[in-house]
Amino acid sequence: MELIPLTKEGYTRLEGELKNLKSVQRPAVIQAIAEARAHGDLSENAEYHAAREQQSFIEGRIQELEAVIGRAQVIDPASMSGQTVKFGATVTVVDEETDDEETYQLVGDYESDTEKGRLSISAPVARALIGKAVGDLVKVKTPKGIRVYEILDVKYK
Repeated sequence: MELIPLTKEGYTRLEGELKNLKSVQRPAVIQAIAEARAHGDLSENAEYHAAREQQSFIEGRIQELEAVIGRAQVIDPASMSGQTVKFGATVTVVDEETDDEETYQLVGDYESDTEKGRLSISAPVARALIGKAVGDLVKVKTPKGIRVYEILDVKYK
């Protein structure tokens, strides 16, 4: 079985989602199905079909989260240090062409959220940053073409 890297924060967030699905959402959808059944003919009951579809989604997500949590390799970035980019690092880069600065934390696939600055370790930019240090220039092939970034800072928190 292949391990799935997660930060400590990401692991906690996934555990919370799993707990919510099992203890809140699953019982609620079971109740909604029971209420829809009480309305009679199920073949034309839109509430019943919507509740069953929601139940299917919830059960699928529970299975997915249980699999991820079961194979998780939890890495605490706070216990790491150094100036080399590794999983969990918070990296500040500047685009050499536009002078735009961006800060990303390199995280696992299941916890990535580019709007919140959490970049998946499998993203092209993240893969290019791994192993590099402050001051290094990194070339990355993006949809906008080849971009060159300079690493300004590497932190572990």
